[in-house]
Amino acid sequence: MRTLVWLAVLAVMAPMTSAQPADECACLWQGDFSEVQAEADLVVTGTIISRKGNSVDLALERILRGREVQETVRIWLQARDYCRPPAENFPPGSRWVMALYRINEEVPGGFDPGTPNISYGRIGDYRLSSCGGYWLELQDGWVTGNLVNAPRWERTPKMTPVLLDLLAAYVRGEVDRQALVKASREDPALRELMLDTREFLRDER
Repeated sequence: MRTLVWLAVLAVMAPMTSAQPADECACLWQGDFSEVQAEADLVVTGTIISRKGNSVDLALERILRGREVQETVRIWLQARDYCRPPAENFPPGSRWVMALYRINEEVPGGFDPGTPNISYGRIGDYRLSSCGGYWLELQDGWVTGNLVNAPRWERTPKMTPVLLDLLAAYVRGEVDRQALVKASREDPALRELMLDTREFLRDER
């Protein structure tokens, strides 16, 4: 009887992980960016300035939520069985919005003196989870990625770029989730027309 029950549980769980890419660790999907950012310690925008081993250094540009006095933070990414994206996904010069967790304690076996650049991470640094939409690409003030109502494990869903200022207002609690949904579904041609009109009006003044 117990065997039958266990098989039934596995059958129910299978669809939850069937869409998970083979290169992802075995974790459950926590949600899109609009959902997971609320639990993160730090939500920021920044530019990757260097990469070494499984870590990258992010020069902070804007803190959307949380507190950090350093101008540059180190973020530890995938190694071993850690549920994090590969460091290769974040090349120097690229810009991102990230929802980060601070590393507050040492993990047994998390540091190997023989490979100091491959590590769980140091206390005071940050880690980036791959178990949800914890990062968005940032270009010219617009964000794309698994922002809102996107398929699980889809890192580059088809969407209209959303203005960073709108996302920042959402993080601050000034607009609701539906505003993000609406913005991500706008007709790109209509959005470009609106931007061109604003630019024209500024030139006419």
